[in-house]
Amino acid sequence: MFLPRLPRNSKLASLSEQSGQALIETAITLAMLTIMLIGAAEIGLIAYSSIEVTTAAKAAAQYGAQDHATAADTVGMQDAAALAAPTLSNLSTSVTHSCSCANGGASTCSVGDCTDSVIVETLNIQTSATFSPAIHLPGLPSTFKLQGQAIQKVLANE
Repeated sequence: MFLPRLPRNSKLASLSEQSGQALIETAITLAMLTIMLIGAAEIGLIAYSSIEVTTAAKAAAQYGAQDHATAADTVGMQDAAALAAPTLSNLSTSVTHSCSCANGGASTCSVGDCTDSVIVETLNIQTSATFSPAIHLPGLPSTFKLQGQAIQKVLANE
């Protein structure tokens, strides 16, 4: 049986040469788009976790800044930070409490330190957490160290 050879410029010849090319291009494009979508989702999760770490520091500072008693309640500030960041299981919170006199003098937070002015209490809250992405993409680190900070003056009891 003899099959005639089609001329090189016929439509049927060009169709048979390109029949799988579109499928391969589609598969490669979908794979690249999927990787880009997963990368964007991971970056979004990192950004959300970073916002949570900062929000936790602010919540702890707001709790501690209510009065002198809450400024000394380190556990209460750590609990406030943990409640503000419920999705972070490894949140670490450190509290630094300092005092100074309103006129610029030094104070140890004792009542009689500032005779000519009032004591100004300041809280410095540092929060940190480690974020590990679900999918490790090439070029990105396997873990991210997230940090937050809030500095707040304690309300004076007058």
